[in-house]
Amino acid sequence: MSHSADQHPKRRIQVCWLSSARYNQPLGSTNARKWRLLADLPGYEIRVIGFAASARGRHFHESVGFFLLPQLPLSLLRYLTFFALAPLLLGGLCLRRRADIIVAQSPFEGAVGVGVKLLGGLIGRKPRLIIENHNNFEVDLFLQRTVPLPSLYRALMLACARFAFRHADAARTVSSTTAERSRAFAPRLPQVRFMTWSDTDVFRQTPRKLPAEQAVDIVYAGVLRHGKGVHHLLDAFARLDHPQARLQLVGAPVNADYAKALQAQARELGISQRVDFVGAVSQKRLAEYFAAARVMVLPSLSEGLPRVIVEAMMTGTPVIGTRISGIPDIIQDGENSLLIAPDDADDLLRALRQIYALDVTAMAAKARAFALDFFSPEKYAAGYQELFETAMRPPSKLGAAK
Repeated sequence: MSHSADQHPKRRIQVCWLSSARYNQPLGSTNARKWRLLADLPGYEIRVIGFAASARGRHFHESVGFFLLPQLPLSLLRYLTFFALAPLLLGGLCLRRRADIIVAQSPFEGAVGVGVKLLGGLIGRKPRLIIENHNNFEVDLFLQRTVPLPSLYRALMLACARFAFRHADAARTVSSTTAERSRAFAPRLPQVRFMTWSDTDVFRQTPRKLPAEQAVDIVYAGVLRHGKGVHHLLDAFARLDHPQARLQLVGAPVNADYAKALQAQARELGISQRVDFVGAVSQKRLAEYFAAARVMVLPSLSEGLPRVIVEAMMTGTPVIGTRISGIPDIIQDGENSLLIAPDDADDLLRALRQIYALDVTAMAAKARAFALDFFSPEKYAAGYQELFETAMRPPSKLGAAK
């Protein structure tokens, strides 16, 4: 007797996400929407390996399955936990669930994915491997914190990256520079490029408190660490001849020593009464800060494709950003925002003066229009649909990187 297709539904493609990201239970609203969106991709079933927000490992289902490692207090312990337990967990999921795709959210997680992929091949269950490259991974870590034996650490990082890219089936990049760097490791590896996740509806829908040309405040959005260049922003702000303006530094002080140094710098420059160290805020509150500002400034020394630029633009706020990494992919200098040289407080001051001298109405409108066209949750989901389809193509049909 024949059976209909409805009686034998097509097996869904099994995807295992491998990441060192931290997840709460229940998920925060931004993460919850992201995984709901990806869970709705037709024909895929997703499981995520990451870290819990506490020292207790967790397993739960919220749109997708989460298998979370315990979050230990020291970075070294977290690294050891990840590289000791993640391969076992990933291997178990791949064997039990017959995983078709492994998504490694950096080349370093990718090295773990390669090991599982090769072992799976020995028993005829070889999954496809996607490597994600979100930033200048060879530089960013050393800007974030002091690393012992940096030359050895860098050599190990590069070895992991080469190993991962050599065995990957596709790459996901976020900017022209991350695409170029990925091609340097794997010239023929197919690539799909799209921005990291942002729940942009809140930024798109937040009304401005004032038109940009009437606003006077400056906002920085990002964590407080040396690689973000906030010390240059304080230097330039102190020399800006707009005493009514306030500078609002919105973001977590992930480097406590650097945050204290910034507070001391503000006092020494005589601007501490006009600088607000806001700390971390919700997406809704961040959108409100953007919507009240004349400009958002991101003086970073290294980035991937910073989504805060797109988020600020969506509220109709122009941006001053450094001419590095993926930032010029977003900022059209003098049109929708302004570009400056990195590590240069004088050039930042020039751009701030320009922003206050301009009627920024047209620039703000162009910034918003660009951002709305550049990213949407639907484009993000479509990016992963294309990425999965690219990774699943037969090897003979995988073309050169685009």
